[in-house]
Amino acid sequence: MIRRHELSDAEWDLIRPLLPRPVMGRPRLDDRTVLNGIVWKFRTGVAWRDVPDRYGLWTTLHTRFRRWAADGTFDRMLTAAQAQADAADDIDWLVSIDSPPAARSSRACWWSPVRHTSSAARRPRSPGGGSR
Repeated sequence: MIRRHELSDAEWDLIRPLLPRPVMGRPRLDDRTVLNGIVWKFRTGVAWRDVPDRYGLWTTLHTRFRRWAADGTFDRMLTAAQAQADAADDIDWLVSIDSPPAARSSRACWWSPVRHTSSAARRPRSPGGGSR
């Protein structure tokens, strides 16, 4: 049974060959379970510690997420999904940029580059370190 925030079989078939092969060592948690946990975390917006136990330890999910993000696994997944959608003519690559650039005004934004300091803070200190 596929739960609400989990990958379908078709999605898994597309992604499975793109995942890095496990290295020698102790057996690790199933990649589909881990990926479903990562997907669940981002689709629901919860913290890593709040991911349900059915996906494994949150530390395992977070470590695998960081490792896959660093080695380009997620980039390969996105490229494959875009290629599949493009081949099926399910994606529109039209990009339209209409808005003129906004003029920068110090009055228009809440942050001002001017630092407001007291006169005591601007006064140089004496060589002895004490006050005047």
